[in-house]
Amino acid sequence: MPDNTIVTNRKARYNYAILEILEAGIELKGTEVKSLRSGQASLNDSFGKIENNEVFLYNLYIPPYEFGNIANVESIRPRKLLLHKREIRHLAETLGAKHLTLVPLKLYFKKGRAKIEIALAKGKQKYDKRETIRKRESDKELRRIHRAKN
Repeated sequence: MPDNTIVTNRKARYNYAILEILEAGIELKGTEVKSLRSGQASLNDSFGKIENNEVFLYNLYIPPYEFGNIANVESIRPRKLLLHKREIRHLAETLGAKHLTLVPLKLYFKKGRAKIEIALAKGKQKYDKRETIRKRESDKELRRIHRAKN
């Protein structure tokens, strides 16, 4: 199956400890889908929020479609995420109780529909980030040694 990933949030796994991952549809307007199909979007600094039993994604940047017209919409606007009621209820209970946040990880197409992978995440402290870097470098060193041995 071809990789239909449009954009990934590379900083999310560095800045947050990922606890749970969900897949959600995303409500798009006008020429936003065409813009996404051309591979343009940015998840930097975006986050999810629950309001009135609906989940919204803020700060997702989708640039205006270059061949578009008056159908183009704002590049940065709140976008509704499409989830089941029980999933929203679960998110609301977990977010409030444990001081977590909703972070988008990946935006992609699945069967022609735009989907977003969101995660329940807890922010990492500075020492946690250092530990992540240390672990990644030691794993890289082990792989290099193993490769040299073979």
